[in-house]
Amino acid sequence: MSASVAARWVVLDIEGTLTPTSQVHVVLYDYARPRLGPWIHDHPDDPVVRKAVEDVKSDAGLPAEATTEQVVAVLHGWMDADRKAAPLKTLQGLIWQEGYARGELTTDYFADVVPALRAWRQRGLVLAVFSSGSVAGQVASFSHTTSGDLRGLFAQHFDTVNAGPKRERGSYEVIATALGAQRPSEIVFLSDVPAELDAAEEAGWATVGLARPGEPYAEADFGSHPVVGAFDDIDIEVIS
Repeated sequence: MSASVAARWVVLDIEGTLTPTSQVHVVLYDYARPRLGPWIHDHPDDPVVRKAVEDVKSDAGLPAEATTEQVVAVLHGWMDADRKAAPLKTLQGLIWQEGYARGELTTDYFADVVPALRAWRQRGLVLAVFSSGSVAGQVASFSHTTSGDLRGLFAQHFDTVNAGPKRERGSYEVIATALGAQRPSEIVFLSDVPAELDAAEEAGWATVGLARPGEPYAEADFGSHPVVGAFDDIDIEVIS
């Protein structure tokens, strides 16, 4: 499997595309789960935390006077269901940010990822990230990796708060505007989730699907999207 595209911008998914799914569902989730309650308890005056808690109560139909334990029970349920809820992602991102800063977390990528990202950047492509994980969590994850600090590779970061849901066309239109792309076709989106690629394609983007062996979408139907098993199989012509 191989894919050839022409682009000026490369927008990347993280889970299943840059990192194994287990990096998020095992390593990061297990780190955040026992820390959600203490984090809420220890940051009562943080406006970001306070709003996230209020949003959890609103989304879950909890009363305003609901306890932290009730809020955490909802958050744990969302984690078990892998729900991409914005307040959950916000709180997880804050916790992960501290974990990376303390050196307690390290991000590991598929072997083909970092060499490809560096090569694309050196050739003049502009790299950005669109993930359901919060921007704070994204930036933190690139700060402490098995390949060093990779934050400098990326020009912009997008999540479901500043862009929108990953399976909706409008989110990709928001990103194209933020990137300053006059022609959306000059953006290529790399993801392992067919529904996300569909939404990007509807917005006029080029797309490439990642069907990595052993990952949840390895055997998925990617329809008309070009599909590869690794970044080594992608040839990107840089549009000047």
